[in-house]
Amino acid sequence: MRPHAPGGLLFVALGLILVAAGYVWRGHVLRPLSAKRAQAAVIRDRSRNLLRSADMAIAGARRRAAHGEPAIVTVGDVTRVARQHYGYLFVEREEAAAALRQRYEAADCLVDCMTDAFD
Repeated sequence: MRPHAPGGLLFVALGLILVAAGYVWRGHVLRPLSAKRAQAAVIRDRSRNLLRSADMAIAGARRRAAHGEPAIVTVGDVTRVARQHYGYLFVEREEAAAALRQRYEAADCLVDCMTDAFD
């Protein structure tokens, strides 16, 4: 048996190359990202962030409301939170109103909130 067989050295060298390649690429996708999937991800992230903005606007309105008074949540509050928290420069009123309507009903706001999202 030879101490340094060429097959063993080749196997070790190939392993080191694979480890180095994994370190360099560190989880990057090797196949190109399709424009269609990227656009779908942007739309999905934007709608999720608008729903979160509506949740934050509702929570903020509830904190600001005095005891016994209804919390007033406006579409402008949602657009303001989306602009400040997520950096959106422009949010359409209808888009913010739809997110507020959805979260308004999910958060059981009919009892203690008022909104202009249904106008």
